[in-house]
Amino acid sequence: MIDLYKIDGAINNDPHKCFESEDTYPNFQEGLEEFKHTLVELVYLNEPKTFYKYGDGDYFFLKKMPVGSATPGRRALSKSYDDINHHDYVEGAQLCDYYTCELYPENRARFKEVIKKDINFPAEYGYGLVANKWLLQTFSGSIGLIGAGLKLNVVANLMEAQQYQDYLGLEKFEDYISLPQKFACDDLVATENMVAEQLKKSTSKIFLMGMGHVKSGLIHRLKKYSNAVFLDVGASIDALAGMIDIDRPYMYNWTNYQIDDVQLYKGIDFLAYDGKGKHIVLERELV
Repeated sequence: MIDLYKIDGAINNDPHKCFESEDTYPNFQEGLEEFKHTLVELVYLNEPKTFYKYGDGDYFFLKKMPVGSATPGRRALSKSYDDINHHDYVEGAQLCDYYTCELYPENRARFKEVIKKDINFPAEYGYGLVANKWLLQTFSGSIGLIGAGLKLNVVANLMEAQQYQDYLGLEKFEDYISLPQKFACDDLVATENMVAEQLKKSTSKIFLMGMGHVKSGLIHRLKKYSNAVFLDVGASIDALAGMIDIDRPYMYNWTNYQIDDVQLYKGIDFLAYDGKGKHIVLERELV
């Protein structure tokens, strides 16, 4: 990877050829500063805005193609696509305020097939600014999380440990907004209601989100329940839960903190995490 794509405090081990050429995104550093400024300004002004992070799995889901996480019965939905109101997801994916997409040319081409909006920022910005803790430390005192309940429970337990607070540079997350780990797309209305009841009681001014494919139908609706900024950072939520694959973009120097409590991890979907990289196991009685 050439220096153009560096983000201070984060290391990218992604071998994709796009990171070897200036032509891929020549204004990467200027765009990074614009992204940071945009977030700071929106939070300061208390403007509710939504950021949708597009990935290759979203293409398959929006196209009703049974590939990977978009395969019925795998993660996003237990039913067939014909048994859900798929149009709500296709339509909802067009209704967010900002869009991020990874720099891979193939992803950007597919984005244009399913989302008729401009890409505002590289998705790598979100990954890198979680990895180097800029997002956590900049919005300390006003930041919350939205994601699978089982994983957020792990984060909440980790945050009881001073050692983990010190690692993140953050004393606490203000809110944990939970949704189902699996099959959240089966009933969009039910998932929205579940999230809405929690958001109405929240105090965070910015949320980091990782919610799987239900986001296509859900993200644009969140502004009805909170005047927060909703930033989709995808699998970066897994990093906060101590289970990120360090070969994910900009996560190579992340330390996965965990707790020596088997029951805490029961039923969790670890995605691609296989234990690679640095990890620290905290003793339960010390947390």
